[in-house]
Amino acid sequence: MKILHTSDWHLGHVLYGYDRTDEQQSMLDQMIEIAREEKPDLFLVSGDVYHTAEPKPAVQKMFNKTIANLSKSCPEMTIVITAGNHDSPTKHEIFKTPWEALNVHVIGRLDKENLESHIIEIPGKGFVIALPFTYDRFLPEDIYQQLIDLTNQKNRDNLPVVFSAHTAISGVDFSGHEDGDDKRVGGVDVMDVTAIGDGYDYLALGHIHKPQFVHTGKHNVRYSGSPMAVSFDEAYAHSVTIVDIPAHNVPLTDDNFTIVEIKNPRPLVTLPNPQNTREFGVWEDVWALYAAYPADAKEYIRLNILNPESLPSNAYDKAIEQAKGKDYVFCFINAKRKSIARGDGNQQQMTVQEFQAVNPWTVVQMYASDTQNPLFDEEDLHPLFDEVLDDLNLKED
Repeated sequence: MKILHTSDWHLGHVLYGYDRTDEQQSMLDQMIEIAREEKPDLFLVSGDVYHTAEPKPAVQKMFNKTIANLSKSCPEMTIVITAGNHDSPTKHEIFKTPWEALNVHVIGRLDKENLESHIIEIPGKGFVIALPFTYDRFLPEDIYQQLIDLTNQKNRDNLPVVFSAHTAISGVDFSGHEDGDDKRVGGVDVMDVTAIGDGYDYLALGHIHKPQFVHTGKHNVRYSGSPMAVSFDEAYAHSVTIVDIPAHNVPLTDDNFTIVEIKNPRPLVTLPNPQNTREFGVWEDVWALYAAYPADAKEYIRLNILNPESLPSNAYDKAIEQAKGKDYVFCFINAKRKSIARGDGNQQQMTVQEFQAVNPWTVVQMYASDTQNPLFDEEDLHPLFDEVLDDLNLKED
């Protein structure tokens, strides 16, 4: 079975007030062309189709048109789409029945009463286990292995089995996710890959934006990554993954994978160093680079400035004025300052933007250190804190 694996489209994403429809349409058009050339048996989207739970009608129309064109470009291809943590399950489920007429399977929510509805057979080619994002507290025990076992009971011809999930796996590189640590990334609890069980041939993951394999010793677990950068800190190539699975229980190697890069007509660039988005410079040096930037460059630009107190009072206005009449777009001054001294006598370098995005439990720990209050250091409070945070996230969704 040949698969085109993608995820995290984040359609409708707005970058510092700038509409990105043209970039997103280019991304979608490239994927349609890749599908036309590669002719996969399965086009798989592992969550986060939209950036918000309430995408605008124009954004939904762009998605619907893309899926229709995908189906038209490769009529024999099965399309499977699952909801991610940014998506509304209802938005995905509402057109579930008419989509199936085009061999498109949209899975918005977990159906605990009918787990077989999450198993999609591609006749003569293989099986897809399509699990949408679901908060851990609502997942039945051993749900992953249950789905795998159900699938293998159906798999009498030894066909490939693909498991699609939208989650955060421990030990991966979550570069570009501002709110990530070893416990939560992007508001999703981190889990060990072994919890998903055994018996699949390829685990197609969504949620982490950097394309990468998860090292299990089998070379069969991968994040396709986002096909387009959502933040300036995603300073890496974006792509889709083509996977050829010869048969069930046949080990995969690099020869079974093809990574196809997606080009963004308007890349995100950070000055002073586009290759290292964590590098900062003083205003005078960064301004010199910005003032000399090519006028015909079609890029979004962020300025990383050290010691914001040294910024001119008109820094933002000056940066906006500099971009007038140019093809590039000025977005933001990312100012880095020293934080207030902490209880251990040390000072932590952190940008205002980083502090706003830091994991909430980390803020609790920082407060505990500052106040020398042992109550907040107790790990027993961590799961209780996460439970309250999950409640808040559900209400926000």
